[in-house]
Amino acid sequence: MELANKKVLVTGADGFIGSQLVERLLEEGCQVKAFVYYNSFNTWGWLDTLPKEKLNQIEIFTGDIRDPNGVRVACQNVDVIFHLAALIAIPYSYHSPDSYVDTNIKGTLNILQAAKDLNIEKVLVTSTSEVYGTALYVPIDEKHPKQGQSPYSATKIGADYIAESFYRSFNLPVTIVRPFNTFGPRQSARAVIPTIISQLVSGYNEIKLGALHPTRDLLFVKDTANGFVEIAKSDKVLGQEINIATNSEITVGDLAQKLIDKINPQAKIVTDDVRMRPEKSEVERLFGDNKKIIELTNWKQQYSLDQGLEQTIEWFSNPANLARYKADIYNL
Repeated sequence: MELANKKVLVTGADGFIGSQLVERLLEEGCQVKAFVYYNSFNTWGWLDTLPKEKLNQIEIFTGDIRDPNGVRVACQNVDVIFHLAALIAIPYSYHSPDSYVDTNIKGTLNILQAAKDLNIEKVLVTSTSEVYGTALYVPIDEKHPKQGQSPYSATKIGADYIAESFYRSFNLPVTIVRPFNTFGPRQSARAVIPTIISQLVSGYNEIKLGALHPTRDLLFVKDTANGFVEIAKSDKVLGQEINIATNSEITVGDLAQKLIDKINPQAKIVTDDVRMRPEKSEVERLFGDNKKIIELTNWKQQYSLDQGLEQTIEWFSNPANLARYKADIYNL
């Protein structure tokens, strides 16, 4: 599929990955409709930070992914849907699981129903490496068992299976896109890299973290956005689950020390019990297999971990960007 001149809908366009994907789709020559979460402040999330010349190219649709009527309106006159809207914070899912079911499962169902009825050409549903839970083997390929180790991951598993059912039951042209641990500019402080960098560039000498031994497969956000684009272009991916991963891993502790060495070598890591996840819920190891995306698309990783970290540090070092973060508290 050629994406140039296609009308595309991006849900979750106001978020970290969604806003970067919007920019990437503009580069691809798409007509972009950005679905952002309605709020009384009329803020469009990270899209508010884009230059006016880019914003003028985007059609903004404000709504709520949990509302089937609004979703159906948003999907009208669209060729391709990139569905990224979700609740993502794992700690918050421990005490508000109902909202995750409503947003992640029912929200995805709303997209699928509308796409089926409106004959959308292709639907990309965003999954997460968290659906795999702690690795039973590595590298983790798409056949790895699913393990609901948090309410968040359980709802994403549910959303993935509903998407698969629409492909099998109604021949809906769906692909499940499964990024591993994406990082980069604009990421929420609920994630580990912004947590570390925001503390370091704010001048803290004690960096508070939870467990240090788990490993993560870290993917720079521009590689993730490019993965969505290349998957959308491919004619070989319908009904498939596709990892976007680097085929590597690093421990949280080693990652933190790498960032300390880059920003403030005098800083020390301090374990904060409040940030520890329940023992059986902690995902101990993520190490993704990227053979499938390489075989079925033209995607290639373009940014090394260090290159991505350098760009992320530079972005957080801008006082205007850092001011958006509360480095002194634990962000759920």
